Formats: sequence, C-alpha cells, structure tokens
Amino acid sequence: MSEQRRIDIRIPVLARVEGEGALDLSIRAGQIDALRLEIYEPPRLYEQFLIGRHAQDVIDMTARICGICPVAYQISAVQAFESIYGTEVTPWAEAMRRVFYCGEWLQSHALHIHLLAAPDFFGCTSVVELAQKDAEAVRRGLRLQALGNDLIALFGARSVHPVGVRVGGFHHAPSLSAVADMRARLNAARADAEALVRWTAKLPLPDDEQDFVSVAMRHPDEYAITRGRLVSSAGHDLAIEDYERHFQESHVPHSTALHAHLDGKPYLVGPLARINLNYTQLPAALRGLLGGLGIHFPSRNMFHSIVARAAEVWLAVDEAARLLGEYRVPGTPIGTPTGTPAVASTPRAGIGFGCSEAPRGILWHRYVTDAQGNVVEARIVPPTSQNQARMEEDLRISLTRFGLDRPEAELRLRGETVIRNYDPCISCATHFLRLRVARV
Repeated sequence: MSEQRRIDIRIPVLARVEGEGALDLSIRAGQIDALRLEIYEPPRLYEQFLIGRHAQDVIDMTARICGICPVAYQISAVQAFESIYGTEVTPWAEAMRRVFYCGEWLQSHALHIHLLAAPDFFGCTSVVELAQKDAEAVRRGLRLQALGNDLIALFGARSVHPVGVRVGGFHHAPSLSAVADMRARLNAARADAEALVRWTAKLPLPDDEQDFVSVAMRHPDEYAITRGRLVSSAGHDLAIEDYERHFQESHVPHSTALHAHLDGKPYLVGPLARINLNYTQLPAALRGLLGGLGIHFPSRNMFHSIVARAAEVWLAVDEAARLLGEYRVPGTPIGTPTGTPAVASTPRAGIGFGCSEAPRGILWHRYVTDAQGNVVEARIVPPTSQNQARMEEDLRISLTRFGLDRPEAELRLRGETVIRNYDPCISCATHFLRLRVARV
C-alpha cells in the first residue's frame, strides 16, 4: 500500500501580487489529482453599494474598487451612463480620455513588470534584490510609473482614485502649459520605453506554448483602449451589449470571486490577448522593434505577457505624446473651441453598457437606471475574474510540463511565477500564495 505524503508550505506575506489567495495542489501517482486557485477574501459587494446612486456617484465610487486601475472603472462606468442618456462626447473628450487611460496603462504595467514579475526571472525574491543586480532597470520602472501617475493626475486631479471624469467629458481641462510640460516628459520617456521592450525580450522566459482563446476589444481606427467591439481568436465579433449572451460567470466552491467562461471554455484577457488580436494596429515602429528582437505575435507562449506589457508601455507613451501634441492646436478635430470640457446631458431611464481595456483586460459594466437616472441594477465584470479559469488551466499544464517530481519549493516558485504572469488584481492587499502539496 502506498503512503500518502502531504506537505504544507505557507507564505504568510508575499508583496508581489495584489490580493489574497492560495493554491492547493494534490499530486497522486505522478499526476495532478486536484488543483484549486483559491480566492478567499470576503466579497466586497460593490454592485449593491451602487443601487440608488446617481451617475457621478457611481463613476467616483467604482474608481475606489482598485487603486491600480481606477481609470478603467471610471471610463467603463461613464460610457454606460452616456449610452443611457444618449450623450455624445466631443472628439476632444474622446481623445483626452484615451490619454488619461494611457497614464493608467503606463503606471500599472511599469509597476507589474519591474516590481512584481521581473524578479522571478532573475532568481530574486523582491525588487530590492533585483535592484542589486540591475539598478538601472528598477530606476527606469520607477520613472515610468511616476510618469503614468502624473499623466492620470493631469486629467483626474490626483493619481489614486482620480475624480476628473463626468458624464459628457471631464470636470476640468488642463492648461496649455501643463500639457506642454507633460508632452515634453513623454517625449523624453521614449528612450526608457524602447529600452524596456528590449530588456523584457532578453529575459530568460520559459518556452511554454499552450492552446488558449484570446479575447479583447477591437476598433477599426485605433489600438483598442477605450472603445471597440469584443473579438476573440475563436472568431467572435460582438457588440459589448451582447457580452452576456456568450460569456458566463459562475461560483466555484474554493473562490469568493466568480469564474468566467466564453461559450463554456476558459479564455484569456489582458496585454497578450490584446496584442494577439490587434497586432497589426500597433505603430509600425513598434512592430519593427518587436520583430527585430525575435518576438512574434500572435504568440501562444503565456510568458510573452511581460513583453506584451512592455510593448503597451511603448504604445502608451507614444499615443499620449501624439494626442497631447494635437491638444495645443486650436480648431483641430480634437480641439475644444468653446473651452468647455463636457457636454450637457439629461438623466433618464434605460439600460447602458460600458467596456474598456483595463491593464489586465476587458472591464465590462451594465447599469439599469430609473427616470431620475438613479441605478436600480448594476453588474461589473473585472478582468481578473475572467482570467481565473484560464490561470487554473495554465497552472495544470505548466506544472505538469515543469515536472511534478520536482521539490516542493521549485513547484511553489513555478506556480507563483505562472500566476504573477497574469498580474492578478485580487484586491489591493499584500499577501498571496499558500501552497499545499499532497503526494502519493
């Protein structure tokens, strides 16, 4: 009779993933018998907090769901209310919201790459150790993150939980001098953005190709950030209003967060999915840079996510600099000849949908309002919950290929590396992974 051996490995504090969770792994006869990525933080019930609230309350409250991606929550929410009210924002507001969003991509991606993910590929346990091996890389990451924060504050009044967005546009338009200063900083950051792409392409990334479905937004005129249709590598092409017809959320016993499936199957959202589906809409200079480094998209290697994030940092710097350059030209299609940063709107009853590309993937909102414009129903689907089923699938494949007979410490590190590669935003806490391995 074989004897079952159970080993518990506990990591009480791990500051390289945003949130709390655990991984339970059971190995029997050299195969994975059970694998569960547990999310055990208590439910936050945000959707219920929004019932009875007016549009501006919702726009500002949802920004507090996440300190890393508040812009995404605001943009998806405001889009939904504008669709209900029949509000058409000016080309200026549309363009500046894209700039605003670029700030979030910039700060979030820079933080994740340098402080959370990269230490794994250098054999480091923290960014402090990484700084001892490559101090300039860490300085670059902090510079880019600070630039992103300041770009958010330019339109949002502050970088954490900004308050600049309103139905119809913005509460405030930055001055020409403030915009000129920011554009100069963005142009100066181009060298850092290119260096980051080159740096990530040279990382010792595992070669772990998998078969998965990518899901992202697509827009005919631009690399989708704030608007577009929902497309997939399986051939879907959907209006955001049709999300619920194809995407299903369900409870699983080991998680307080929902799992999402597309037509019954796991799927991937986030930077790798976006570039896989929208590579041809990247600027030619960026495509040339990636091709010259030997990184080719679409890619089935999940570890190319870090390169995709770096490419989106390059894109965010380039897009924000380009759009702010046009900001200074009066009377252009994105100018504001009247000087007002928002158009008027009238609350009314209806159902509205909003969707945008948060740093970690599509963020979908649906609201139902009464005649006064107050919320009577709310639903929010964040990207991390959409990636959970795909993460479990990835863990099962990656750990099996890695070798289940390896020591527990190596399995734990590989599991953490796989999970960190998705940049999961479980909440905004500081500890993450507890691994229990049971072997026979």
